[in-house]
Amino acid sequence: MTTPSIAVRQTPAVQYLLRIGDTALILGQRLGEWCGHAPVVEEDIALTNMALDLIGQSRALLTRAGELEGMHYHEDQLAFLREERDYRNVTMAELPNGPRRGERPGDFAFTTLRNAMLATWFRLLWEKLRDSSDGELGAIAGKAVKEARYHQQHAADWVVRLGDGTEESTRRMRAALAELWRYAPELFESDAVDEAAAAAGLGPRWSDLREPWLAEMRELLAEAQLEVPADSAFRSHAKQGVHTEHMGYILTELQYLQRAYPGGAW
Repeated sequence: MTTPSIAVRQTPAVQYLLRIGDTALILGQRLGEWCGHAPVVEEDIALTNMALDLIGQSRALLTRAGELEGMHYHEDQLAFLREERDYRNVTMAELPNGPRRGERPGDFAFTTLRNAMLATWFRLLWEKLRDSSDGELGAIAGKAVKEARYHQQHAADWVVRLGDGTEESTRRMRAALAELWRYAPELFESDAVDEAAAAAGLGPRWSDLREPWLAEMRELLAEAQLEVPADSAFRSHAKQGVHTEHMGYILTELQYLQRAYPGGAW
């Protein structure tokens, strides 16, 4: 016996929250893969703690999304019982932890740079969401922004250390940057969901974050002796439910216990 999937109403406010909550959830799942595998003990603890921060943020957002959705879904149902195309995380979060496919936990340079890119984006977003017309969302953002600042600083320190480090670390950072940068535009593409959120005061259009994000990333990459890649015509659309082939494998692990043992709890 397996637990059937749930269908979530596609209202703009719910979709807006799911895009943020799912991104935190899936990135947290990826970082959790480093547990017991990081290069040094301190990083093992740091990456695992950041994963827990992200999952905590996701729990709060999914809970609020369930309240607004109107079907009384709780955080576990939204995390574990949706079909793949109903997840709204950005593509960057679901990519494997490194370009060497099939190897786990992955490439530390890739993970570090992705953390820097997404933590910077999260921090900028949380800062805006503190002023949300939704008091519950504003309170979530007030706590989450502190965590995002730490995530950003931690990742930035490693980006500089590796980018301006040895020949091997520099090579890996350049490779990671070339692969990750083409997924960045999805972080700043606004659509009807963003317009509705902005009109209601729920949160900013994601496009509003682009210029401050670029300014901070350019400064970081310059310090790391890395060149900002040229813009690409490639576009990813996971936040609209069109995922990579990697998403299904993530959900297989994420959902297994709840699907196999319906309603199971510790």
